[in-house]
Amino acid sequence: MRQFTLPCAMLLSLASGLASAQTNVPLTPQGVPPGANPATGARPGNEIGTGMSIPMGNRASNISPSDTNSPIAPNLPSPNVGNNATAPAYLTAARNALAAGRTGEAQQSLEMAQTRLLDRSVPYGQTNTPSANPVVSQISQALQALSAHDNARCMQLIEAAIPNARAMEAASN
Repeated sequence: MRQFTLPCAMLLSLASGLASAQTNVPLTPQGVPPGANPATGARPGNEIGTGMSIPMGNRASNISPSDTNSPIAPNLPSPNVGNNATAPAYLTAARNALAAGRTGEAQQSLEMAQTRLLDRSVPYGQTNTPSANPVVSQISQALQALSAHDNARCMQLIEAAIPNARAMEAASN
């Protein structure tokens, strides 16, 4: 009986320690942090479903460890191309934003173009296999150049990716 009681007592003391550690987080009666919307849990300034959230940012950041200053990535400006735009449209928006010095919008456009290209069908069990799409690779390289503040190289990579993305789009139609 003693062999059973000692492990149970240790387990109970560990569990109570974890429970007391969790109660240090202040929560409202609705179970959300103070200041958050009781119905959604969203912090002030974060309107769910609108694309508006804080912190806001206009400069490219949080692409690589070298340009990450906060664990919370800022909400970047979206390109003015519409929600159903194609990868080439997003790449063109990235080129235009970068040419105008709007690096945050360029980053958002590149990420949206890459997302469009990653929308693919894969066999069951191979969902973790990286895309072999060369345009996805070009966009990744452009993002890394943007992270390194090498806007000229980023522009070259975007310019090279646009016709490749257009060719892929034409081939799929």
